[in-house]
Amino acid sequence: MSSEPDRYGVFGHPVAHSLSPFIHAMFARETGEAISYQIYDVAPAEFAERARGFFAAGGRGLNITLPHKIAAVDVAHELTARAAHAAAVNTLALQGGVLVGDNTDGVGLVRDLCDNLGLGIRGRRLLILGAGGATRGLLAPLVELAPATVVIANRTPERAAALAAAFAHLGTIQGVGFACVGDTPYDLIINATSASLAGAIPPVPLGAIGRHTVCYDLAYGRSATAFVKWAERSGCAGAFQGLGMLVEQAAESFRLWRGVRPATASVRAALREAI
Repeated sequence: MSSEPDRYGVFGHPVAHSLSPFIHAMFARETGEAISYQIYDVAPAEFAERARGFFAAGGRGLNITLPHKIAAVDVAHELTARAAHAAAVNTLALQGGVLVGDNTDGVGLVRDLCDNLGLGIRGRRLLILGAGGATRGLLAPLVELAPATVVIANRTPERAAALAAAFAHLGTIQGVGFACVGDTPYDLIINATSASLAGAIPPVPLGAIGRHTVCYDLAYGRSATAFVKWAERSGCAGAFQGLGMLVEQAAESFRLWRGVRPATASVRAALREAI
């Protein structure tokens, strides 16, 4: 007699656009793992109760997306070091009766940059645009790769400076306003703002981009191309959307849940073709 597959899902609001069910279905087929994965549109006021109810009813793991990543910190019984650094949780995993909160965004970005795109971070100059939760989730994994310096640029300089100070014990990090980014080209520019989703571009000085600069936008999709197109027009070495990061962070979630890390090349190719 066959048993029911283990239950997983993604909590968000709104969340109908999520690609996670497609990604994890491909991972399950590739690894032979028997899972079911569903979308749950959960209003913020209901998040904690619904999340605890999901696990009480036998659920094994959840992906957490906007706007619930901060609230998920309090739902977890324990946090991994990277979730604690990020002060945000994007993955909940039930392990031996303990609900573990993790954040796989940073490792997902690093794997896409280093493994898929072949970029080196050690000794490089990095510029991160935006000082919100997305940046907070990326800083520790990036700084662990020993870049020469990391500059966080934000419309509100004080917010960038505060975020840099919170991670200063990990490495050389500076927080500035966009006007103080400087005219020396960076090796890597990461757009961690949501500007591309509205067709806008952060006010980055053109001198920050050189022929060797690689630009990476965490946003992805047919309509989220403003930053990539701007970077290409500015003469950068390459410009990429965050689709690879999406797949890689999902693969890390899958590893936490099932103990096996799926290959990602076929999933990334399928999504690129679809989007």
